[in-house]
Parts: sequence; structure tokens; C-alpha cells
Amino acid sequence: QVQFVESGGGLVQPGGSLRLSCAASGTIYSIDTMSWYRQAPGKQRELVATIARGGSTSAAASVTGRLSICRDNAKNTAYLQMNSLKTEDTAVYYCDVRASSAWCDALQDYWGQGAPVTLSP
Repeated sequence: QVQFVESGGGLVQPGGSLRLSCAASGTIYSIDTMSWYRQAPGKQRELVATIARGGSTSAAASVTGRLSICRDNAKNTAYLQMNSLKTEDTAVYYCDVRASSAWCDALQDYWGQGAPVTLSP
């Protein structure tokens, strides 16, 4: 069974940095897009950044220049590098991966369990 597991969340001071990882477990045949979402307390989940299979990226305006997404296709892993963190970045961060587990299988969305990131002065 395919799962994606996030790691790297934690408590950080404003202006600090963190790197989140989203790694696959189980048999993966191919991965299409990999994305990071976040959900702050009392707010709806929002898209943070997306990276295509070929490496092209897009990011929300609120994080451009501070948060960036990367992927290592050999490791089936996505990363979210977070620099110059602000208190409004406090949220649970989720990875969303569109992948197939076997040849000719349809792509499915796989969600990680969430990685909490808390900004605290």
C-alpha cells in the first residue's frame, strides 16, 4: 500500500528556517505532481506550492521568495524549504502526491498525515 509520510515539522522562531520532507513508502510506479498544502487554525486548507514531474514549480504569492518546493525523483520524495518564517506560517503542512502504483494504473491522490509547524517568538 502506498503512503507518503511527512517529517521535519516543529517549533521555530520567526525568521528561522525548516525543511519538510514527504517520502513515499510502498511500491510506486510513477509520480506526477507533488504539492504542499497547509491549514492554519480556524482556516481552510490552502495550496502552498506545486512541482511538476519535470521540475517546474508554482507557489502562492504569500510564500514566494520564502518557501520553495523541490523533489528528488530517485527517492520519491518532495521537500518544502521554508526560510524567513513568519508567525502567519503557523499551520499543519500536508503533502499531496499524484501517483500510480503500477503500470497503466490511473493516477491517484495520496495525502500525508500532516506535519505541524509552529512559529513562536
